[in-house]
Amino acid sequence: MNPFSILLVLFLTIPLLEIYLLIKVGSIIGALPTVFMVVFTAVLGAWLLRIQGFATLARVKRTMAQGGIPAIEMLEGAVLLVSGALLLTPGFFTDAIGFLCLIPSLRRTMIRWILGRFLTPPGGFGGMGDPHRGESSSGTHRPNTIEGEYRREDD
Repeated sequence: MNPFSILLVLFLTIPLLEIYLLIKVGSIIGALPTVFMVVFTAVLGAWLLRIQGFATLARVKRTMAQGGIPAIEMLEGAVLLVSGALLLTPGFFTDAIGFLCLIPSLRRTMIRWILGRFLTPPGGFGGMGDPHRGESSSGTHRPNTIEGEYRREDD
C-alpha cells in the first residue's frame, strides 16, 4: 500500500476514534471528569517525557564520552519527540500510544525491530554478523580497526 494512502487513512481514522472514545468516556463518567482526565494525561505525559528526555540525553553524553556513537539513543530521542506530540494531542488513544512510547524497554525493542525490519539488507550482512557490534558470523569479537597506509599530498 502507498505510504500516502496509509497516512490518509490514519489522519481520518485516528480523529474519529478519538472523538468516539471521548464521547463514550464522557457519557460514562461525565463531561467535566473527561476534560480533567484529558488535561491530567497531558500534564503527566509532559512530566514523564521531561524525565525520559533527560535520561536519554545523559545516555547520549555517556556513550559519546566512551567514544561510541549514540545511534540508539538518538533514535530514542526521535521516538520521545513523537511521544510528546501524541501526549499533547487531546484524546485517549493517542495518550495510550504516547505512554507506551515512554516505557524505555518497549521503546528500545520497537527501535531495534524497526531497524532490523527496514534497515537490514535482504539476506543479512553477508555472513559478516553484526558490523555494529564487531561480531563475525561465528560470534567471535573482532576489533573495529581498519589497517592501512596514507601519505599527505600537500607537503
